[in-house]
Amino acid sequence: MAAIGRVGLLAWVVLTCGAAGAATVLVEAEGFQDHGGWVVDQQSMDVMGSPYLLAHGLGVPVADAVTTVRFPETGTYRVFVRTKDWVARWNAPGQPGKFQVLVAGKPLPETFGTKGSDWSWHDGGTVAIDAKEVKIGLHDLTGFEGRCDALVFTSDPGFRPPDGLEELAAFRRKLRGLDGPPDDKGSFDLVVTGGGVAGCCAAVSAARLGLRVALVQDRPVLGGNSSSEVRVWIQGQIQKPPYPAIGEIVAEMLTRPKVCPDKAEAYSDDLKMKVVTAEPNLSLFLNEHVDEVERDGRRIKAVVATNVLSGRRSRLAGKWFVDATGDGTVGFLAGADYEVEKTGHLGTSNLWYTQDTGKPAPFPRCPWALDLTEKPFPTRLDQLGHWYWESGFNLDTIRDAEAIRDHNLRAMYGAWDCLKNVKRLYPNHALAWAAYVAGKRESRRLMGDVVLTQEHVLSGFGFPDGCVAATWSIDLHYPDPKYAAASPGNEFLSVAKFTHFKTPYPVPYRCLYSRNVPNLWMAGRCISVTHEALGTVRVMGTGGLMGEVVGRAAAVCKRHGADPRDVYTTYLDEFIALLKTRTKPPTPIPTPQELAGAVGDNIAPLAKVTTSGDRDGSAPAEVMVDRAADLADNSSRWLSKAQTPTWVELQWDAPKSLAAARVISGYCRGDSVGDPLEDFTFQYHDGHTWRDLPGAAARANTRVDWHARFAPVRTSRVRLLIEKTQGNIARVWEIELYEPRP
Repeated sequence: MAAIGRVGLLAWVVLTCGAAGAATVLVEAEGFQDHGGWVVDQQSMDVMGSPYLLAHGLGVPVADAVTTVRFPETGTYRVFVRTKDWVARWNAPGQPGKFQVLVAGKPLPETFGTKGSDWSWHDGGTVAIDAKEVKIGLHDLTGFEGRCDALVFTSDPGFRPPDGLEELAAFRRKLRGLDGPPDDKGSFDLVVTGGGVAGCCAAVSAARLGLRVALVQDRPVLGGNSSSEVRVWIQGQIQKPPYPAIGEIVAEMLTRPKVCPDKAEAYSDDLKMKVVTAEPNLSLFLNEHVDEVERDGRRIKAVVATNVLSGRRSRLAGKWFVDATGDGTVGFLAGADYEVEKTGHLGTSNLWYTQDTGKPAPFPRCPWALDLTEKPFPTRLDQLGHWYWESGFNLDTIRDAEAIRDHNLRAMYGAWDCLKNVKRLYPNHALAWAAYVAGKRESRRLMGDVVLTQEHVLSGFGFPDGCVAATWSIDLHYPDPKYAAASPGNEFLSVAKFTHFKTPYPVPYRCLYSRNVPNLWMAGRCISVTHEALGTVRVMGTGGLMGEVVGRAAAVCKRHGADPRDVYTTYLDEFIALLKTRTKPPTPIPTPQELAGAVGDNIAPLAKVTTSGDRDGSAPAEVMVDRAADLADNSSRWLSKAQTPTWVELQWDAPKSLAAARVISGYCRGDSVGDPLEDFTFQYHDGHTWRDLPGAAARANTRVDWHARFAPVRTSRVRLLIEKTQGNIARVWEIELYEPRP
């Protein structure tokens, strides 16, 4: 199931109810037909009651959000807008989130986003509605995080929308016609909630072993913290002892950003989507926020989700469930035992970066942001926006999630204001990107039959069910005392304290299921560990290993009609045997059928091969033309020096005619191969200069086995010009160049 699009939402965006002949019309902001430059923020739905639109413009007003509203009758309507002044909680001067509501292209006299530290209905006065279909717009005035939840138009002069969350939820359901039972989406063997790396791996692992799986994700993309929305790179080694087969699915989704954060494409959202949607046993539900659990005694029967865009409710029944939400949401709703650090926990980051525009790039003053004029903070460009820009150490990472994110943004805007306008640094640089979806590190931890501790890890305590290889040091974050004066009591810069241990350390399976909800597993940072032990298991590569293990455990449960605990108590030997096996055989690199019969011989092996520089000499350049591409053996590839552009040249003693090219490149991680050459061009020498071979170039390539035909060219020299790769290193198994068909 793909994300619901914006087209066709008009039927539910506008609904009416009458009171003494009056009409009331509800317009949900997230349901606008065109969001313009506004983005949908669902992170605080459970706290404030709804997704909302956010004007995340980094100081540049975003394009209008627009929709068409059908009114039951013309006349005079009072307008209410649910919004807030997002900096009012800090008594900060100024109102950065200002926006206007446009009715038929004209702004209402009232400016919104200017009142109240909490979400509430801002009275916008009255407006004359002269037609039954009217365009409504949200017009951002600042680009500084204005936000709108919903609009109400009412012809009842005494009506005001409710503020209490329960009353407001009932009001929404009634006006939207959604107060009936949720839509039945079917029954599954396994329902996985949370589409980060851990959840994706759990879903794919189980699906490949024959289970019918539902994967439920509350964002439009997969990957969680490793998605283009958050942009943290995947850490933690994979395919390590005691079970090297575990990690094969992580490897299929693994990307290698050059920096953290990097550009959106470096996080390959489409790659994760491709891995998940390739499984015929797996149903994907995007933009679905799970907020209810149905139980039969202590067992979970179903989860109920609200669609982030449409508001429709869906019910997904299952035999077994996986909580991969990070926040332990499903377990919490099901009454699972859990622990949470009220203070002194790991913080939350919103990463960001700048770029040189090549021309003066002014930035407005931000009196409402943190004033860092005389305060200590990192000021070099290479120190800005990284993981250690982190806050919320003593706040509730669930109930205070919006405030934590907003504090991170105030710190970012305050730092950039100071650097640009006070210190007069970086005149040509501009804010290029900042995450509005926060990267959390810690919240609820659901308790299992074993609660892993720091002492277990440091002592190397051996559990008979140890299965997930923890390889990241115990990495705990604290407010950095060097910068505490910048925001005392709510610090936004952290320091990491590492405690090293002998790796890999096998985390026991009994940390991966609930001790009191019998059909619930956990994967990711909400598993059964102490705060200290979380410091090693919380990274996404390790979370992905948990998901793969849980998928195998689910297969054992299906085979025997068992529960997660039974895997340890009754079927441990069978489970261990399954941990040693792969869920999917290696995918061979086929001979390119497009070339078969259409071209002649591969003459690359007849050429002399030279390069712009070899990495270490372990594999000579000649391996690229040896007619052998063992994709399971990384040592059989040629590697360039760590720099691009780089090139490989093939030269024959006499001119040859060429009509096709093939290059096999990348990196083998267990059963999957990825990270091929990204940007490259085949060129030929015409006796005077190098010229591009028409049709023999690639940009943003994702194919390990790339090949192309082109109009025949005659030359004695060809080179592969490599312009972009993962990590600046070219990795090439084979180059093939074909003569025209005789």
